[in-house]
Amino acid sequence: MPATSVPRNLDVDRLLSHHRLMWRIRAFEEAALQANTEKLVLGAIHPSIGQEGIAVGVCSNLNRDDILSSTHRGHGHTLAKGADAGAMMRELLGREGGTSHGKGGSMHIADFTVGMLGANGVVAANIHITAGAAHAIKLRGENRVACSIFGDGAINRGPFLEGLNWAKVFELPALFVCEDNGFASTTRTAAMTGGPGPAARAEALGVPAVEVDGNDVLAVDEAARDAVAAIRAGGGPRFIVAKTYRLTGHTASDPAAYRPKEEVDVAWRDDPIARLAQALADAGVKGATLAENERVAKNEMDGVYAAAKAAPWPPLSRGYEDVQDAGDPRQGAF
Repeated sequence: MPATSVPRNLDVDRLLSHHRLMWRIRAFEEAALQANTEKLVLGAIHPSIGQEGIAVGVCSNLNRDDILSSTHRGHGHTLAKGADAGAMMRELLGREGGTSHGKGGSMHIADFTVGMLGANGVVAANIHITAGAAHAIKLRGENRVACSIFGDGAINRGPFLEGLNWAKVFELPALFVCEDNGFASTTRTAAMTGGPGPAARAEALGVPAVEVDGNDVLAVDEAARDAVAAIRAGGGPRFIVAKTYRLTGHTASDPAAYRPKEEVDVAWRDDPIARLAQALADAGVKGATLAENERVAKNEMDGVYAAAKAAPWPPLSRGYEDVQDAGDPRQGAF
């Protein structure tokens, strides 16, 4: 994918907003990586650096009450859906004031107040969750959309077939987005995927699919806008494949030695934030404005990280919350 500006008429204000949010996501991820280095995070961190354009392009077309579910690489999606960065960072560090009071952590980041049902450590499991949420929306007659964002590794697991099939059979208001970064964990997806790929699989189930350049936030924005409009109009599920490349390893501790350095260097030249900055510069936006977006985002997340480190641990009483209390599960279960 060439690192060139977008040769289209630009809504500069909208794309400046995208640029600010993409920098906020990257700065959050950089702070999360620092937290991992300082051993303040229990469990794995899966950075989404290099994939910010997909989170922003998709979520900018969702309303606050629309539903979102994500993968273990879900920080960017959650932030783009409107979650509070401070509460998210406290969640990663297991502190009081986290989005789930510190009990979910990175791989299960969630915020129901903005429609984010949660990230999921089980590959493809969020596809089922989205299909179920979309079915509930349809049964209630609500004008909402349920969106699932997952990686290309998910297309070879059962929930992909089951979830998309269910959504199509019942013509559910569901948007499925595949972040195709070319790798399933540490294995090239192409080496373990039969046939022409995710779009063809969706279309075989009758789900309209489109493939876009995931590093072009405007292309993602346009594809998501069209898909969401069709879904809200009663057109049933839609599928977007966004081609991208994660610029870090699978996890914070993964050196990604399985990828040639030259390949990664080429990918960095296709950085979605840099591409958007070039498009905005070509449209007349001053470099100082773009630099200010970066500075403000980094200052915000530095503050978020410092506040999270200073936050208290949850009280022990939190351990008794969010637990089923409907009675003895041995009675009346069946």
